[in-house]
Amino acid sequence: MELVYVTVIAAVIGGIARYVLPGRRSYGALLLPAASAAVTATVWAGLVWAGWKFDGGWIWAVALGAGTLTAVLIPLLLPRYRDAQDTRMMHQLSRGKA
Repeated sequence: MELVYVTVIAAVIGGIARYVLPGRRSYGALLLPAASAAVTATVWAGLVWAGWKFDGGWIWAVALGAGTLTAVLIPLLLPRYRDAQDTRMMHQLSRGKA
């Protein structure tokens, strides 16, 4: 049951990050909540499989930290990558005239 709680908390953190961090025009509304929740659930499952107790505080901190880090890195890195790719595609489509 804790997996559901930690995943929902991570999705909320991702949703908040969408509106707090810059670069919102470069990705959809659900990317950050979904990525944050997916990373958190994966880390949580991996840590439980590795023998960490699901009722301990460290598993919560590590799993939510990984999800938060994901929700922060995506809006910091994705806009630069998208802008570069858009410029390259525009140059390619206009055959160098733009």
